[in-house]
Amino acid sequence: MKKGLVFILGMLLVFGLVACGSNDKTPAGSNDQSGNDDKNSDEEVTLRIAWWGDQTRHDYTNEVIKLFQEKNPNVKVEAEYASWDDYWQKLAPQAAANELPDIIQMDLSYISQYAKNNQLADLKPYFGEQIDTSNIADTIISGGEVGDGVYGFNAGVNALGFNYDPEMLKEIGVDAIPEDWTWDDYQEISAKAKDAGIYFDTGMKADVFLNYYLRTQGKRLYAEDGSGLGYDDDQLFVDFFTMLKGQVDNGLTPTPDYLAQLTGIEDDPVVKQEGVGIWQWSNQFVGLQQVADRPMEIAPMPGPGAKDGLFLKPSMFWSMSENSKHKEAAAQFIDFFINDVEANKLILGERGVPVSSEIKEALKSEVSDAQAQVFDYIEWAEENSSPMGAPDPTQAGQVIELLDSLSEQMNYGEISPEDAAKNFRQQAESILGN
Repeated sequence: MKKGLVFILGMLLVFGLVACGSNDKTPAGSNDQSGNDDKNSDEEVTLRIAWWGDQTRHDYTNEVIKLFQEKNPNVKVEAEYASWDDYWQKLAPQAAANELPDIIQMDLSYISQYAKNNQLADLKPYFGEQIDTSNIADTIISGGEVGDGVYGFNAGVNALGFNYDPEMLKEIGVDAIPEDWTWDDYQEISAKAKDAGIYFDTGMKADVFLNYYLRTQGKRLYAEDGSGLGYDDDQLFVDFFTMLKGQVDNGLTPTPDYLAQLTGIEDDPVVKQEGVGIWQWSNQFVGLQQVADRPMEIAPMPGPGAKDGLFLKPSMFWSMSENSKHKEAAAQFIDFFINDVEANKLILGERGVPVSSEIKEALKSEVSDAQAQVFDYIEWAEENSSPMGAPDPTQAGQVIELLDSLSEQMNYGEISPEDAAKNFRQQAESILGN
């Protein structure tokens, strides 16, 4: 009887230990951080990815997808792509229906909106696991921060500049654009272009270059917390747009009617040798040179205060949708796009100068002369710029539409810069206050 009791107690102890041990283990293939089951799994996964761009971007991105699928045979990637306007028009209803693609190309103007609406996933849990950040500076990664999370991974670094044809510049009697040129220099050179029968430029995107101008004055377009405008003195707005309106009124920059007839970069005056250059982000330089099919150069932005005005902008982000059921696989694709050498030999910095120091080193012997110029310009900009600051607020898209409309009205002579400044402040503050 005594022996039987000992045996029963012993068996109960064994079962108890087994039960306790099983409670300490996480089931294989699970992921407590993301709630999906991609880890250590060969299960077939289908990812949707969306981006905007031109045909060149579409073509090489599809090649990158093909390469990723070859290296990850259990993952199928379905591509969705469009032009800029069509892209956002399609993305908005997908977000509302909780049907966003797993991987989304995201812009600085919209990342806060989508993140704060809980439509993007925080990427931090995947750093050091699916996404290798060891060769990427924290200052680059922080560009995708919204609040306490990182909701977009920097796909490349960009900086503003003037992309121009040096031969056309010489035709108007100017040998070179000095590194420390000013807004007065800009207007004087524009007048020389008109005298030579061509345009100097095709104007400036209202929100992008107003923000640059405000930064040169120690201000910015939006307040750091996104609750309102980042400047108090409307005279700054008036000064900037009076200058741009003067360019149009004096025939130095094309009219809105002229610009409305341009269907793409192929029609730009600089491509047709009817203009000197174009104001744009550095990642657009290679495309311009390819279409123009002749040497181009990059000049820095005018000053004074150019170093305060210039900043390194994430050209765009790769974001992950919160509704994705395969977050680990999506994170692996983002890592592949950022850190895979073969993939980046296809991309060649078209989405901005690569953020990984290892990739930049690997591409030095691969990139074209034009892309090397962009690399050099970004290297210069790293030493001649200031921190970007907080990303655009959630309502930035509405503010940009408002500013674009007012800019066009000013150039048509339908509203004065003074009235536009008041109108903009009233409506923008209302938008941002909501």
